[in-house]
Amino acid sequence: MDRKKLLMMVEIAIFAAIGLVLDQVSFKMWAQGGSISFVMVPIMLMAIRWGLTAGLTTGLLIGVMQMMFGAYIVHWLQAILDYGLAFTVVGLAAIVRKPLLEATQSLNKVKMALYIVIGALVGGALRFVSHLLAGVVFFKEYAGDDNVWAYSIIYNSTYMVPATILTAIIAVILFTSAPRLLQKVKTT
Repeated sequence: MDRKKLLMMVEIAIFAAIGLVLDQVSFKMWAQGGSISFVMVPIMLMAIRWGLTAGLTTGLLIGVMQMMFGAYIVHWLQAILDYGLAFTVVGLAAIVRKPLLEATQSLNKVKMALYIVIGALVGGALRFVSHLLAGVVFFKEYAGDDNVWAYSIIYNSTYMVPATILTAIIAVILFTSAPRLLQKVKTT
């Protein structure tokens, strides 16, 4: 195995662990699930630093570890939607990787911030959709007489909107003040 691939795998493991810790240190919104945390930041970092595969893998590992350490699961498909898929899709923030790295090379902090925010919004929106679908299918009894779609949108928005905004803010501050974090270490 080449050193570059090994380094990527080590970083995936480290940042997945950091993501799990960041998710445990969170503001819990509801007893049935949902919290405001910085779990998406390490996923975004890996997606931008190494690309799509590393971002998706980091998110998947975080979701799987969350299932191992006290997830709220009512059905296997809900577990996949709320944990496996929800955190994996955050890795799609990698779609801004190329223009963000170009902006980083020229130290254009305004463009860097713009691409970071776009990446956070893409990852957060896709995670929201995954939680929304799980809510509609598996938690409809909590909606009572209300429309289940409206209930799930409101419920999931209460923690996903603040979590996505905070992720974007923290990522902009972190990545624009330390742009070297976004670049892979050169191996010889």
